[in-house]
Amino acid sequence: MKTRIFAFLITILFTLPATLYAQDSADGVWNFVMAGANGDVTAVVDLYADGASLIGQFDLGDGRVWPISNAQVNGPTISFDLERGDSGVVYEMSATIDGDQATGTAKAMGTTREWSMTRAR
Repeated sequence: MKTRIFAFLITILFTLPATLYAQDSADGVWNFVMAGANGDVTAVVDLYADGASLIGQFDLGDGRVWPISNAQVNGPTISFDLERGDSGVVYEMSATIDGDQATGTAKAMGTTREWSMTRAR
């Protein structure tokens, strides 16, 4: 009986951190939406966390793929810059990830907009 309890506790000890990490990890493909002046802006976002760094891109369709830069991960919080095509406009993006949801803000040209992402299945 003690062996079973010990084995159970060891299993929990090693699987719980992996489960918690997976819930708040930025890694994966996300469905992005942000309200814009001409309606919702949507994108498929591909993110990969490498330690405290974040690598990724926004695919807005029609061949428009915008890479992120200056990206960081700090626990469930992510931040990065996103340049809008060749316009020179740079969005300062930040968000908090909670499981399969992320909510954040985008700052550019003196305005702030809220945005969200849902992990794609």
